[in-house]
Amino acid sequence: MIKNQLFFLLALVLNFLILVSSITYAQDTDNLKKVSFDENLSEYDYPYKLNRYKFQSQGKDLDMAYMYLPTSNSDKGVVTLLHGKNFNGAYWKETAELLNSMGYGVLIPDQLGFGKSSKPLDYQYSFEALSNNTKNLLKHLDIKSTQLIAHSMGGMLASRFALLFPSMTQSIILVNPIGLENYLNFVEYKDVNFFYEKELKLKYQSIINYQKKYYYDGSWNKKYETLAIPLIGWVNGSDWPKLAKVSALAYNMIFTGPVIEEFKNFKMPVSLIIGTRDRTGPGRNWKKIDIEYELGRYDNLGKQVKRRNSKINVIELEGLGHLPQVEDFERYRKALHEALKYNN
Repeated sequence: MIKNQLFFLLALVLNFLILVSSITYAQDTDNLKKVSFDENLSEYDYPYKLNRYKFQSQGKDLDMAYMYLPTSNSDKGVVTLLHGKNFNGAYWKETAELLNSMGYGVLIPDQLGFGKSSKPLDYQYSFEALSNNTKNLLKHLDIKSTQLIAHSMGGMLASRFALLFPSMTQSIILVNPIGLENYLNFVEYKDVNFFYEKELKLKYQSIINYQKKYYYDGSWNKKYETLAIPLIGWVNGSDWPKLAKVSALAYNMIFTGPVIEEFKNFKMPVSLIIGTRDRTGPGRNWKKIDIEYELGRYDNLGKQVKRRNSKINVIELEGLGHLPQVEDFERYRKALHEALKYNN
């Protein structure tokens, strides 16, 4: 009798805790409606001192925001961190701290169209153009060569940079890059306006739902939410119509600027860190008729890359998704050390 009462009491307490947790989560999520940023993320703090590189490109006066942590060991050189499409340089904080503690200088730029950098609408966004801007930033800082660590869309940029400027690229580490598939082989081409209209409809909850499903395997917590805050604030803000157009131009760049076919041409050491649970597959909702190939199977993509270039070092992290550096930094740290050792 006492045992039954105890179980009943425990069940009541458990249900109460679940209810409180659900209410708190709903309140926290509801508070995201109030988050709002302008196009330059003026009210969003970056972890390190922000610098600006002013330059001209395509006849326009522009500036690129960047953070730079100087090296404490000149023999180590500089690592340049390249962000993904849904992010900015700030999310590299833990990686930057680790690398800097190892003696590396760390350069963290916001690419044109992202973060706190300029966002021109009448600009031909391409990985070639962004690579050239990054090269000129390195020259401006008198950095003659660099190692590249890149995530998601940044992986496509790093690949193009290395192919264009091999003498400036010491090595590459790609962390769950997109672009390991040539998307237009499998999906229909879409006009920029298709992406623009799609982006205009974006709401803060759809950002959470997408990242929860494709990045974190259904999980969501404060850490993941914090990383999504800049994008959520943009979507909620008055500058979103302009930013949606910039985002659409970036999507066009991703679909029309493949790099995977040229992986065989890398002239420097390359390592690939893959969270194998990742299912990021741009264009999966508008595949060509009769295409059965499943996009974004990162558990298979490492093997496909090795077939293209057997010299590429592939490190697979089972059970992790699109952001292994966020989900499990300790496992990612070990993989990063392994990749740096291989590349050097």
